[in-house]
Amino acid sequence: MESLPSAPEGVRRRLPRPAELAPLLRPRRPGGGGARRLAAAADVADLRALARRRTPRAVFDYTDGAAGEELSLARNRSAFRRMEFRPAVLRDVSAVDTSTALLGEASALPIALAPTGFTRMMHHEGEIAVARAAAAHGVPYTLSTMGTTAAGPLAAAVPGVRRWFQLYLWRDRARSLDLVRGAAEAGYEALMLTVDTPVAGSRLRDVRNGMTIPPALTARTVLDGALRPRWWLNLLTTPPLRFASLSQWQGTAADLGNLMFDPAATADDVAWLREVWPGKLIVKGVQTAEDARVIAGLGVDALVVSNHGGRQLDRAPVPLEELPAVVRAVDGAAEVYLDSGVRSGADAVAALCMGATAVLVGRAYLYGLMAGGEAGVRRVLDILTAEFRQTMRLLGVTSVEELTQDRVRLRAG
Repeated sequence: MESLPSAPEGVRRRLPRPAELAPLLRPRRPGGGGARRLAAAADVADLRALARRRTPRAVFDYTDGAAGEELSLARNRSAFRRMEFRPAVLRDVSAVDTSTALLGEASALPIALAPTGFTRMMHHEGEIAVARAAAAHGVPYTLSTMGTTAAGPLAAAVPGVRRWFQLYLWRDRARSLDLVRGAAEAGYEALMLTVDTPVAGSRLRDVRNGMTIPPALTARTVLDGALRPRWWLNLLTTPPLRFASLSQWQGTAADLGNLMFDPAATADDVAWLREVWPGKLIVKGVQTAEDARVIAGLGVDALVVSNHGGRQLDRAPVPLEELPAVVRAVDGAAEVYLDSGVRSGADAVAALCMGATAVLVGRAYLYGLMAGGEAGVRRVLDILTAEFRQTMRLLGVTSVEELTQDRVRLRAG
């Protein structure tokens, strides 16, 4: 047995007593693997890594990827990394209030869950799991036109969540009107029109993976499924994966978008929706101050500065960089939200300091969904809440109203 190394001068070596070792021994109890993995995730990046291990490659890449060379995807994140906070010290931050009002109603955080398509493909619990997590955390949830759960069934399953409904304008305006009426009848408080999709973006990961909706059983997917049997078992033993707004579809997401989306949509269609929709109206996909000024003048209640998470036009403007100009152009006529690139509570704080009323998160909660279903989405919201509160305290503020532009600056690239 090797002897103990010599101790520094004046320090006497000794062997530890068993009673001294006992507090250091913390063996893990058996079982609870899934819950333990979620609890061990320190941030959204950890949940992304877990989602990647648990989900087939084509499905993960559909969520994780973007258009073209994915330059917009990278630039969205780069902009948040360039944000520098300017904290105030010696402030009493023993109690902070993260609540705010969105569209005139209370929200526990200035965060809403963005619309995402084909959500049951990421996890068989799908949109209902996401809505339940949103309800538990007191934030709004937006159901997508391209979702795998219809407006009525979701409202019945999760009556307590603030429900917004996202709409793509289809070539078939009568079908669009049916969706709008269905959302109104199901008690959705807001309609969110997405306007950055005259055609589908070029998502090269999906092309290279041969991604179809639903995923096809090919040699490649069968091999991938052998490594992720739980995902395939859930897919094959739960109700068939299909779009809630379509009777049937077999093909790529891009082909579907090009078939359904209307490239002839104009500002007149926003005015038409303002007439036929009885609730709050949000327009998502605004990318310039000039468009923001026009859209705000149409009587909308909110707009979302967004480049679709980099999934439509590659090299599109970066929302965080455009945000201050958009806020000035709108000049209080509508609430201004931001999405694309938000991965942490600190990102959300930065966006609010730059002028946003709230942020929308999409990929972040989908990573949680893929990692662990409803529990995974709840874990994402737990993380975002903790990060938001911590950042407020470290900034020296106690309320959302104090998140002003003097608290941040955007460093040069």
